[in-house]
Amino acid sequence: MKIVISDQKSGKSYTGELPKDSEPKLIGMKVGEQMEGALADAEGYVLKITGGSDLSGIPMRPDVSGPRRASLLLSAGPGFNPTKKGERMKKTVRGNVITDEIVQLNTIVVQAGSKPLEELFPPTKKEEKKERK
Repeated sequence: MKIVISDQKSGKSYTGELPKDSEPKLIGMKVGEQMEGALADAEGYVLKITGGSDLSGIPMRPDVSGPRRASLLLSAGPGFNPTKKGERMKKTVRGNVITDEIVQLNTIVVQAGSKPLEELFPPTKKEEKKERK
């Protein structure tokens, strides 16, 4: 499972891979709950789960309960960005519970640890090329 950690103070996001042994500990947690950063190899950090997506790219919504997929009529929020005033559209979204079908987990930093995130999640060569451009 991939994890994206957003640091609101610096405005940067860091991407990493969750260890296989920590994935079962996350299953059953909900969007909005806090988790220890040690599960994501970020010792000392406290992270808040803000969302995620499954293998098909279907986003999680905090207002859909359970680990299910649902087709909803959306006017805003995760899963749909309206372009006109009053626009609504039926979209498929995923519930707020983490299951084994989730492949990306989005989090924000609630409490920082001793080491900066740049040391814990160094940029890949692809990300370095992107920054140079």
